[in-house]
Amino acid sequence: MNAPSLTTPQRRALAHVAGLASGPAVDPGLRVTLNFHPDRLLDGTPLLEAMAGRGVYASQFVTGTSNGGLTAWPGGDRWRWESRIFDGAYDSVPGAERPVYGALDFRRYAVGGAPRFGSAHFRLGVGALERTTFCYPDSFLEPTDFGVAARMGLIALALADEQDVLDDYIEAQVHGPVRPDSHVEALVLDPCYRGTDVEAAAGRLGCAVEWHPGFRLTVDELRRHPDYRGQEYVDLGEAIAVDRVLDPRIVGAAARAGRFDPQALKKVWHCLARFGFPYEDRSAAVTGPSAEPVPAGKNG
Repeated sequence: MNAPSLTTPQRRALAHVAGLASGPAVDPGLRVTLNFHPDRLLDGTPLLEAMAGRGVYASQFVTGTSNGGLTAWPGGDRWRWESRIFDGAYDSVPGAERPVYGALDFRRYAVGGAPRFGSAHFRLGVGALERTTFCYPDSFLEPTDFGVAARMGLIALALADEQDVLDDYIEAQVHGPVRPDSHVEALVLDPCYRGTDVEAAAGRLGCAVEWHPGFRLTVDELRRHPDYRGQEYVDLGEAIAVDRVLDPRIVGAAARAGRFDPQALKKVWHCLARFGFPYEDRSAAVTGPSAEPVPAGKNG
């Protein structure tokens, strides 16, 4: 996979974080993954179709959308955090030059390093490690611990921490462009999208398409966890369920319908992401587009 040339601000940001990092080098077998919802709309266009047309995975400074908090504007929380941690390297650059966010899949989950942010993920090639900075915990929490590929003490911190599985990720900031046809090993999708427009659009990105075992949550199981995000989100999940089951495609359809508060649906997704996948099973398969799931070792 071709490594992109980095701009002066991007090299400056990487060098600054490298000076803050400590610990051993990262295992080159680990991958950075970019989790997202593949069936959402971007300015009225299906996300993967927009991505295929643009040819690049863009940050919220470009798209104006986010699966987390949306504060990517001058003076906003994301802007201020990037200014602080990257020593002002990006303060005066166009949004397209800023990093995109993902996670280091250090637990080798088949669903990517940060499923909190979506059922699909891009699994970046090994070359992305050298142009990625890392922090733990999430940058929203103003962390003081950082890493780069050559100095990755964050894994030990994360392994020693006791976090909910959706919060248990090492945030990654990938500097330089991420092009599906050049920098991505695979787009990994939930099997609920087999035979859909999402699969068709994925095939136009220029990268391999793979399938993880899938998120699936029954209403009966959902109702066992009212304390996780709140009873109102259990009730909403039950209301949108199909045949008393939730999967990413069902939540995505509800989001596109525009009849529900997007923040409320995000909480329903959190419930599905948390309780609809067996995280303790590290041997869950990642398979190719025409294969059936089979046990395998290890990801976006």
